[in-house]
Amino acid sequence: MSSAPAVAVSGLTKAYGPTVANDQVEFSVAKGRVHALLGENGAGKSTTMKLLSGLVRPDAGSIRIDGREVALRSPRDAHAAGVQTAFQELTLVPDLTVLDNMLLPRAPWTPLGTLNRGRTRRAVSAHFEALDLAVDLDAHASELTLAVRQKIEIARTLYRKPRILLLDEPTSALSGSDVDWLGRIIADAAAQEITVLFISHRLPEVRAFCDTLTILRNGRSVHSAKVDEVTDSEVVEMIIGRSVESAFPPPRPPRDRNGETPALATRALSAGPKLKDADIALHRGEILGIAGLQGMGQEALFSALFGQEHLHAGHIELDGAPLHLRSPADALHPSVAIGLVPEERKTQGLFLKLSGRQNASLPVVDRFRRGPLLDDAAEARAAAGAFAAVEVDGRAHYLSAGAFSGGNQQKIVLAKWLVAQSRILLLFDPTRGIDVGTKEQLYALLRAYTDAGGSVLLHSTEIPELVHLCDRVGVLYEGRVSRWLEGDSLTENAILEATLGGSDPLHISTPRDRQEIPA
Repeated sequence: MSSAPAVAVSGLTKAYGPTVANDQVEFSVAKGRVHALLGENGAGKSTTMKLLSGLVRPDAGSIRIDGREVALRSPRDAHAAGVQTAFQELTLVPDLTVLDNMLLPRAPWTPLGTLNRGRTRRAVSAHFEALDLAVDLDAHASELTLAVRQKIEIARTLYRKPRILLLDEPTSALSGSDVDWLGRIIADAAAQEITVLFISHRLPEVRAFCDTLTILRNGRSVHSAKVDEVTDSEVVEMIIGRSVESAFPPPRPPRDRNGETPALATRALSAGPKLKDADIALHRGEILGIAGLQGMGQEALFSALFGQEHLHAGHIELDGAPLHLRSPADALHPSVAIGLVPEERKTQGLFLKLSGRQNASLPVVDRFRRGPLLDDAAEARAAAGAFAAVEVDGRAHYLSAGAFSGGNQQKIVLAKWLVAQSRILLLFDPTRGIDVGTKEQLYALLRAYTDAGGSVLLHSTEIPELVHLCDRVGVLYEGRVSRWLEGDSLTENAILEATLGGSDPLHISTPRDRQEIPA
């Protein structure tokens, strides 16, 4: 039996023009091990995955699989070498059914050119059952939630019987029980001696799932080790190249807001299939958190507050006056000035083929029109100020948004709402798929924004973010705000227990949010 690593890369280098994405990257993974690739957005992780997937070719260096050097010139070469990849950016075809997506790109055709759909349906059904994945095979991918699409993406890679499984930020779209599901899938794969490379920004998952790790910074591999040989603080310091005493800004003292008119409020709001009778009050200068397991009504709440969701009952108030949002255009009006950072930045938050500057100015592009023409100088000044505030690369003025890493793309989404001079920001899981350094920048930006008088409604699947960033947190359970937490009662355990429908004697269940909204 060979003792060669299942996969080993040496001197792996890839440049895109003047940008060096991979610079002499080196690491190896033993057969049946789970290896984490860690680093900031833009550190070279996804490029490494693309090189191993055959999507791009290296400029220098070698890739060895089971001790044999391979030339992965295309995905077909990677598949032939036993490499399968589940990408963070989902590759399912929206208009095809789950079954048809599972059979792409090469369905099992017979020599007569026919497809035995009955047999393939039974095979896929058995595969899903083995993975404990309950999905209607006839549903179109576009009908499914982001989390379910990500699970199907992972299931499809396993259906192809890989020897090496590449998972590019698979948990960025997952939370709660779905992450536990993935942990079981990874453990089962390792037990079958499938080698797994795992990209994640969540250190608890790395510790739970992985045996070894490699840290990339600025395109270079700076350290490889067993997971239990390094502490979290050491990992973070190596990822960002500096010591981080605390990722979160210091807590703000509690503030008595009794008698204040909320900047944005809902009264008995019902919307979408879940949200019912929601009373929420967001004040000027406040970060108000919304916690809840997936599908508890948070999507409908944020969509309703941005004019994207029809209201079944109740109403919205702005500065104490009724607010009627017929569309996002009403939310964007200068007298309202609400901005939304959506769950899926690539499909909902950006036009990837437009430049960062064009994306940033698009919601309010009419402000830069001078007659029939666009005032390029005015647009550039507005974008430059926003880009400086979010610390995005200046190349965003002319490079397409799709050319940037996930973290910088999210910064462009935020910059868009700064250009629009939004006074209320609705942030739906804004740090999904973002590295620790970029998260730190975002936290500081939110604190500065609210200190200047802005208001933030924040939903996050990262419970520590809710605890350390928010002044108060409302927990959604079965579509209703079941609990308000603040002060000493705002803890990770309290939020987790409330999201699961449990009771907590320390909870704050105050009528303040209902009473302080003017009738």
